[in-house]
Amino acid sequence: MRVFVGVFLGVIFSLSLAAAAADLKVKVVDPQAAAVAGAQVSVVSGNEGKILSTQSTSAEGIATFRTPGGGPYQLQVLAPGFAAETVEVSGQAEITVNLRLATASETVVVTATRTPVLGEAAGADVETLSGAQLTTMQPVAANDAIRFLPGAVLNTAGQRGGLASLFVRGGESNYNKVIVDGVTVNEPGGTFDFGTLSLAQGDRMEFVRGAQSTLYGSDAMTSVVQVWTRAGSTLTPELRFGADGGNLGTASGHVSLAGARGRFDYNFFGDQFNTNGAGINDAYSDSLEGANVGVKLSDSIALRARVRHANSHTGLPGEWNFNGYDPLVPSNGPTEALVPLQPDPSEWSQLNNLLGSVDLTVNRASGWQHRFTGFDYLYRYNELNANGDAARVDPFGDPIDFASHEVDRINRGGFEYQGDYSERTWTHTTFGYRVENENGFVGDVNFGQTHGQRLNNDVYLQQQLTLGRLSVIAGGRFVHDSAFGDTGLPRVALGLQLLRGGEGFSGTRLRFSYATGFKEPRLEETFAGPPFTQANPGLKPERSRSFEAGFLQDFYRGKFALNATYFNNLFHDQINYVTVDPVNFIGEYVNVNKAFAQGAEIGLQAKLRPRLLLNTAYTYTSSQYLDNPAAFDAVFNPGQPLLRRPKHSATLLLSYLGSRWGANMGGSFVGRRADSDFDNFGVDHAAGYVRADLGGWYAVRPRVTVYANVENALDRRYNEVVGYPALPVNFRAGVRFRVGGE
Repeated sequence: MRVFVGVFLGVIFSLSLAAAAADLKVKVVDPQAAAVAGAQVSVVSGNEGKILSTQSTSAEGIATFRTPGGGPYQLQVLAPGFAAETVEVSGQAEITVNLRLATASETVVVTATRTPVLGEAAGADVETLSGAQLTTMQPVAANDAIRFLPGAVLNTAGQRGGLASLFVRGGESNYNKVIVDGVTVNEPGGTFDFGTLSLAQGDRMEFVRGAQSTLYGSDAMTSVVQVWTRAGSTLTPELRFGADGGNLGTASGHVSLAGARGRFDYNFFGDQFNTNGAGINDAYSDSLEGANVGVKLSDSIALRARVRHANSHTGLPGEWNFNGYDPLVPSNGPTEALVPLQPDPSEWSQLNNLLGSVDLTVNRASGWQHRFTGFDYLYRYNELNANGDAARVDPFGDPIDFASHEVDRINRGGFEYQGDYSERTWTHTTFGYRVENENGFVGDVNFGQTHGQRLNNDVYLQQQLTLGRLSVIAGGRFVHDSAFGDTGLPRVALGLQLLRGGEGFSGTRLRFSYATGFKEPRLEETFAGPPFTQANPGLKPERSRSFEAGFLQDFYRGKFALNATYFNNLFHDQINYVTVDPVNFIGEYVNVNKAFAQGAEIGLQAKLRPRLLLNTAYTYTSSQYLDNPAAFDAVFNPGQPLLRRPKHSATLLLSYLGSRWGANMGGSFVGRRADSDFDNFGVDHAAGYVRADLGGWYAVRPRVTVYANVENALDRRYNEVVGYPALPVNFRAGVRFRVGGE
């Protein structure tokens, strides 16, 4: 693959040397007049709607073109995270395009279609968090940010670094595809911990709800979460550093060096976070180092390399406090006195991962773009409970804490090509090929680890059409896997501009989509072996059938947008462990479970002021297990609601993104939901809760900024996962410095 990329790069670069200098220079800047890198700028024939040329802005926010004679022409600028802009071209040699903040329906997004598109035309519900919003929120990890986005239900097992799972539209926690800098970071089979994904240096986050396996393959059953790292953009190198501290023994520090000169840009960064937590064995530490380096080989060819290393360590106290009370258990002493269940003080886990990607983008005339990406992801997980804890017992006096040592070593590496063709403004074609090798050792070293390796080959195609008031997105994906064979995945999304409206009632848009999704088995499920599991060569992926229908209503020329969606999801061929030899305690993984979820999401996005944005939503989810022949707990019996999926939930995010100061308020309401302690304590639900977070920053000098953040500002006592008390009110305050730059 390296030889192929090298030869291809050499040929294209040689050809580009003959290109003549462009005669139109376009600079794209954000509301703070900072350069916007990666914006898609197209020169469009004003008479025919034909795309004459498309370029992506450099790190300095610049795109250059040679425009043909005649005219008239328009510039169309699509920059993810901002409103789309159209500018008339009438002979200017230089044009500056000033981008605006917008509501979700007007914001340009990428993840829903793999190309820049307006949110209202994406064919899916998409939420975004810009770099400015992430800077104001100052989240320790992704779970602290995504919990305030519509449709997201986060369940974190207590302290910082505790397992944080995302549930969307009734799906399982491993039905979410997570992508960082173009690299999939799920374990094979979908498992992902949002509590250890640092958003330091995060430039943008996008959260797409609904089945997206057509474009993203395995795991994208109910959502896709994608994060990008900042690129350098200032001619003078810019050094940023700072530190903060707070209660619960919390302290962190960060540093970065970034800039752009000529065709090159760079950002090298590091971040360190430490906290003691609120209880026994609650300490957590996380370090992050990385780089984002790009080079414009010509006006139409760009090369970018990214690398990111994270290493975190956390204590694992185990479950001990259930919805605010401590269960009493036998002391195992001579009199069998009852004492409160206590945390395990010795168990810990460590997660060490490294990802890297190299991305070559080639923009050609008449709307062609080619993207070649090589990627690699190393996942290293180590969880040790050396001796168990004999004092931790269930109400019957039986032990519940045993010695264990889980060690997972997984590698995902491969190559992807994506082609895009958009000759006219009303049509766009996306197609691609992806090959990925999954290889790993997983399981407990004391009971024998499982080794698995499989090769995935995927091809996909998607067509976008805008025919007057009707928009159509249709596509499919074909997957061939060396372990479970072939899988086909169709998707279609329709949108209809029912009313264009006027000043107050500014337009009504209807939409509908149907899609299928799949999730490949985990390595331990596909390649299971002795002593307690027998292999099942016929094991297939888990599947979903999803459809949704809704409408988008704009008010006051897009300043307010009301969005309502009905979703209906059927999950089938779900994998369960079934005993086949009860005498020798041997079982196998089989596709037997089935579940159903339906509900509605109602959201309001508002641009209250040019820099004041509101995003609030309510979600209703009705769910149940349809078939589960080997339920090991009553909460999984057919007819019961799905575990940890509340019927009622709501979110609110209010952000002010100024030039001298910024602030945000996030609110999350999660209703009562089914759960279990799984240790005979009789707990079958988690109580509802309300959480509020506050954040803000102020530039005391042009290069000195102070900031503060408060999480769980109402100091509520609650469990997101029963048995694991959430952190009480916790705050951090600090200062950031900037040297150099512009």
